[in-house]
Amino acid sequence: MALKTYNPTTPSRRELVLVDRSHLHKGKPVKELTEGKSRSGGRNNNGRITAFQRGGGHKRRYRIIDFKRRKRDVEATIERLEYDPNRTAFIALLRYADGEQAYILAPQRVGPGDKVIAGERVDVQPGNAMPLKSIPVGTIVHNVEMKPGRGGQIARSAGTYVQLIGKDSGFAQIRLGSGEVRMVSEHCMATIGAVSNPDQKNVNYGKAGRMRWLGRRPSVRGVAMNPVDHPHGGGEGRTSGGRHPVTPWGRPTKGAKTRGKKASDSFIIRSRHRAKKK
Repeated sequence: MALKTYNPTTPSRRELVLVDRSHLHKGKPVKELTEGKSRSGGRNNNGRITAFQRGGGHKRRYRIIDFKRRKRDVEATIERLEYDPNRTAFIALLRYADGEQAYILAPQRVGPGDKVIAGERVDVQPGNAMPLKSIPVGTIVHNVEMKPGRGGQIARSAGTYVQLIGKDSGFAQIRLGSGEVRMVSEHCMATIGAVSNPDQKNVNYGKAGRMRWLGRRPSVRGVAMNPVDHPHGGGEGRTSGGRHPVTPWGRPTKGAKTRGKKASDSFIIRSRHRAKKK
């Protein structure tokens, strides 16, 4: 992967840094593996905005990704790598030996013509998928399931991965990018390697208009609003809020812990918050 910079012919091009996608497929996706995608503009079922700075953006079709790697013990060939507007990672089009096609998240260090396979015991190579109980300790993996059969939920974004650091009593211990260590069932599937497009973190969009293409609208400060719109709003002259930072609905923000207890907390061996302090 490489980054593209541009000559400063305009103010926005001076700062623009994008990922080089010249190696990706130039045409349209496989129509049978896509479906229409509707957007809410940040509004809930009552029509009220609950997620600000959403709306607009280019029309998209959703690519149906096989996060479960349903087809087991059938070798597949990577036909091409494609751009996916719905995620930061690239996707790979597979053609199985029986002719069936499917999209998966493209791992790093794979390309057109490479062979991949999913099964109970397969080679430890990028793109191959198998249960965690069959993967050697220390291996880098991505697209990890949290419950067997649910499909990959952990490490799906561009450049991300987790490391398998141990196995014990039917559970596998994985270390996440945040430093958190947690347990998942050793029957959960995972894909070998890290997710493609690691340079995504170095992208500079250069101008506000490019963010609007992605469906992200401008952010307005609470202190710039009226009292009817935000707890920080109003006041004669300019104010700094006059209270601890809160959301538009009055809940504390900027560091205040709002997460409730979850049943899955028992599977966390080391918190990501404690990991950062040390």
